[in-house]
Amino acid sequence: MSEKKTLVLGASTNPERYAFKAVNRLVQHHHPVVAVGLKEGAIAGVEIEKPGTIHSDINTISLYVGPAHQAVYYDYILKTNPQRVIFNPGTENAELQQMLTEKGIGYEHACTLVLLSIGDY
Repeated sequence: MSEKKTLVLGASTNPERYAFKAVNRLVQHHHPVVAVGLKEGAIAGVEIEKPGTIHSDINTISLYVGPAHQAVYYDYILKTNPQRVIFNPGTENAELQQMLTEKGIGYEHACTLVLLSIGDY
């Protein structure tokens, strides 16, 4: 299995949040993780950082921010230039999808947790 460095956008220290569960599961599956969120804290030993630092080695951005709050992250996502963006359920956004397509960044509507659980990440 190849490691896919993943940036979880919308990371939260709330164990009830899917972004929290995704960071934990990615760590368990030995994928390097960058957790990005608005509040400080850590998940599974991964410090949550504020959006801003552009990571140039990201394979996947796993999106856990609803469409109504995504516009402030457009530049950040595009400058990060991942191989793909996973739109987890409830994050689908045609405007962002168009921007990704124009920049040659792949995307899929999927659930990071499901992809990991079936070995299809």
